[in-house]
Amino acid sequence: MKENIVVKGQLKGYLSWPIVLSVFLVCGNIALFLVSRVGALVMIPFTVCYIGTAVWIYVYSHKRILGGLVEFSSEYAWIQKQLLTDMVIPYALADEDGRLLWMNRSFQEAIQTEKGNRKSLLSIFPNLTRNDLVPDDGMVLVHTSYGDKKFRLDIQPIYVSSSEEEEKEALVSRQKLLAIYLFDETEMLRCLQEITDEKMVAGLIYLDNYDEALESVEEVRRSLLTALIDRKINKYISAMDGVVKTLEKDKYFFIIKQKYVQQLQEERFSILEDVKTVNIGNEMAVTLSIGIGMNGDTYAQNYDYARVAIDMALGRGGDQAVLKDGSRIQYYGGKSQQLEKATRVKARVKAHAMRELMETKDRLLIMGHRIGDIDCFGSSIGIFRIATALNKKAHIVINEVTTSVKPMMDRFVDNPEYPDDMFLSGAQAAELVDANTMLVVVDVNRPSITDAPELLKMVKTIVVLDHHRQSSEIISNAVLSYVEPYASSACEMVAEVLQYIADGIKIKSAEADAMYAGIVIDTNNFTNQTGVRTFEAAAYLRRCGADVTRVRKLFRDNMVDYRAKAETIASAEVYRDAFSIGECPAEGLESPTVVGAQAANELLEIKGIKASVVLTELHGVIYVSARSIDEVNVQVMMEQLGGGGHRTIAGAQLKEMTVEEAKRRVKAVIDQMLEKGDIS
Repeated sequence: MKENIVVKGQLKGYLSWPIVLSVFLVCGNIALFLVSRVGALVMIPFTVCYIGTAVWIYVYSHKRILGGLVEFSSEYAWIQKQLLTDMVIPYALADEDGRLLWMNRSFQEAIQTEKGNRKSLLSIFPNLTRNDLVPDDGMVLVHTSYGDKKFRLDIQPIYVSSSEEEEKEALVSRQKLLAIYLFDETEMLRCLQEITDEKMVAGLIYLDNYDEALESVEEVRRSLLTALIDRKINKYISAMDGVVKTLEKDKYFFIIKQKYVQQLQEERFSILEDVKTVNIGNEMAVTLSIGIGMNGDTYAQNYDYARVAIDMALGRGGDQAVLKDGSRIQYYGGKSQQLEKATRVKARVKAHAMRELMETKDRLLIMGHRIGDIDCFGSSIGIFRIATALNKKAHIVINEVTTSVKPMMDRFVDNPEYPDDMFLSGAQAAELVDANTMLVVVDVNRPSITDAPELLKMVKTIVVLDHHRQSSEIISNAVLSYVEPYASSACEMVAEVLQYIADGIKIKSAEADAMYAGIVIDTNNFTNQTGVRTFEAAAYLRRCGADVTRVRKLFRDNMVDYRAKAETIASAEVYRDAFSIGECPAEGLESPTVVGAQAANELLEIKGIKASVVLTELHGVIYVSARSIDEVNVQVMMEQLGGGGHRTIAGAQLKEMTVEEAKRRVKAVIDQMLEKGDIS
């Protein structure tokens, strides 16, 4: 073995130096012989002795040195092996397939196996994949578990070679071993989870109908009703080691630890239903809204999150919980119908605030949602009348005129009583925007589906007026927002604002017809979401000149649309004994989405149907129209498909899929809501 060892580097040079010096000494003797033969003869014995000694050292000491090197290498290798074996960090070698070839003592203890057991890493760590064993770009980090412990695997390739040439070949052929480092993260992750669990979560609880519930009970029992509600809320929060503080008679602030949030989610905020059981003779059940903020950078930010969440819960109709986890928002509840507010104080306050904003501007732009309907158009006309009454220049932004809007719009186009630039496209409106421009958004509160979203970025003063429930997507830069989900339509809200914003505003008959038509269409002839204030708004418009017969004639169906509705109803499928799902044919229809929505309304007339869904494919997009009477919150259903709307009227748009795939998605959402109890 010693003979096979090749001496290299500085050691080889050290052993060669005596031979080199011998050559120089011989050359010196030859030169001396040419000068003095006597001197050369004297030096020859010394030269022979030196050369003999040098040869002896090179021949005999060389073997001894090589033997020492072999012994040192063996001892060094043994020390290295012992260091690896006794190393505290678990370490192992595996082949390319993940089969263990060698492991140190710490690795054996970590995975509880015996030495020499050549298990595969894939069998030891089930969540490890074969792709994790191909660390082409250096070290790969994999988080895994074994038994009740959590580990981090650091996998690093080692290319097997004995020379530089072989190393290059190994790199090409990928002949390698895998060095495995195992780090126990159990305690660290436990501490991190404990820190997360102990974080503060801020919450707000608002009673939705506190005043109305008190008024429905005898005066002597009102304090008892309040005490019972307080007891329910305090008991609920105290069970989670939380603290509750009453802010006002119908508002509460609470703090809990983050570890209890999952419990709330699993129970789907049982307090929402529990508080409805409080009954001491009150005619209406008490409902509440909950807003929770968590995972903010500071306690103050968590409270701000809670305020945003409670505003969203109220904006969506109340009787629900909204959880804001950073940018992520989750909704729970919202099954009950929101009761109409008897007082008009809010409408009057918003009307006065809107007037103050209008008086500071020279020009108004009025915009609704994309593919506008008659409620969108009618409410725009109402705002236009308010602006002209205040001597402001106003324009209605409308990019696409649908067949449902065209009959009513024709009464204003080319009418000498109205300016030629009353209706503008989004591009035309953008050219008019300046510092003295105000934008009023009606019948929509989601920026992505407005008729001209670019205007929201250009105009600084924005007012939102809508009756749809709010989603996580809102017009954040609005200076005034009036969103009331209890209202039947945007036209109803505008009709109320008209009565408070200024004295002596006279509405022309065409304008009254447009607003009245908006209420009629959105309420499906006063059958959906209709309250006392809806009829009061309709009566006000009738006094202003709205003609019921004229409106009815404007919105009669043609034969093609009627046949399409009949075909949709005839081919509809009843799913889970309570949901009607149909497909509306778009071919030959001027406004297929409107016909689809009308068909969804018709399907609700079938006995036993809780909700109807009609899908209409148009220009590669599937438009989903959902309707219900009072048992199903179709807005929550459509939100899971990326849409939204109102509790009984909602919709969504699905792209890059077929109608059959869309139907399967709708059915999956229905199944999920039934499992969670969102649908009774």
